[in-house]
Amino acid sequence: MKRRDFMKAGAVGATAGLVSAPSVVRAQESFAWKMTNAYGPGAPMTTVGPGSPTRFAELVAGMSKGRLTFQHFAAGELIPAFEGFDAVVAGTVEANAANSYFWSGRSFAAQYFTNVPFGMSFPGHMAWLYHGGGMQLWEEVYQPFGLVAFPFNNTGTQMTGWFRKELGTVEDLKGMKMRIPGLSGKVYAALGVDVRLLSGPEIFPALERGVIDAAEFVGPYSDRRLGLHKAAKNYYTTGWHEPNNAGELLINKAMWDSLPDDLKTMVRTAAMTCLLESYTWCESVNGEALVDLVENEGVTARPLPTAIVDRLREATADTLETEAAKDPLVRKVHDHYMAFKAKHDRWTGIARIA
Repeated sequence: MKRRDFMKAGAVGATAGLVSAPSVVRAQESFAWKMTNAYGPGAPMTTVGPGSPTRFAELVAGMSKGRLTFQHFAAGELIPAFEGFDAVVAGTVEANAANSYFWSGRSFAAQYFTNVPFGMSFPGHMAWLYHGGGMQLWEEVYQPFGLVAFPFNNTGTQMTGWFRKELGTVEDLKGMKMRIPGLSGKVYAALGVDVRLLSGPEIFPALERGVIDAAEFVGPYSDRRLGLHKAAKNYYTTGWHEPNNAGELLINKAMWDSLPDDLKTMVRTAAMTCLLESYTWCESVNGEALVDLVENEGVTARPLPTAIVDRLREATADTLETEAAKDPLVRKVHDHYMAFKAKHDRWTGIARIA
């Protein structure tokens, strides 16, 4: 009897070992992925440094002990700056780092996952994504394209931008040529601005030569690094157009589904680490850069005239409503975002110290 029990236990144990073997093999499988980028070589945060794609690749490689690696290509090194979406859809590369508003031509709803003009700042936007249902909507918007996405880095509030001439009234915007992406570009266009979409390295030469009259990029540190203060001296705030700017880690869904669960967790963890690193880094460097620009570089930093801000706010509301009326999915995302924002605004209005 004891011998039979022993033999039965051994058979069960052997069977269990056979059942678990595929999972063990899968857990040891390695993956070498390519990641492209909408931003050029050497750009802080968007390419290198705290919260950057190269930092993300280091984190994932370290946590996975080399089981998942990302070979990073800055804009132009493998594909042009704004072709990452199509490359990931096609499976040419497994991942891309950019901002979702670059893909608003595929679906206007993509805009909401980077930022909304006059929308929520970093805390509110991240709260909506992670805990308010925003991630589920992002998944729904990208599902037809076979993509998944995660928040990746964040600049915090941005500046309105650099202008070769001082602004006084809304009329000053008419006919102005300005580099500005996403929904903000649609809003400016409604006020008569000639909107241009340029990659980071293209902005300074275009502004310096007068090909464009104005440009926005990020904030004092990154703008100074591009040398924009050498081409224009009028630096306007507030960042009505980008109260925060969430980066996007875009991944081919079939490739994502091929990863074991532990590697998926590492990717999510590394992406969230980069999100926090980038935001806090930007907050740490922008103050010093702004002081330097004003005190040492002859820059005049001032808020946009109230009349212009008011007109931009009206144009934003009109543009959002027009786009939402065209597509049920955009309407769904828009209404969801705005409902969350209304509640969050009530909370911050009470909690914030003036």
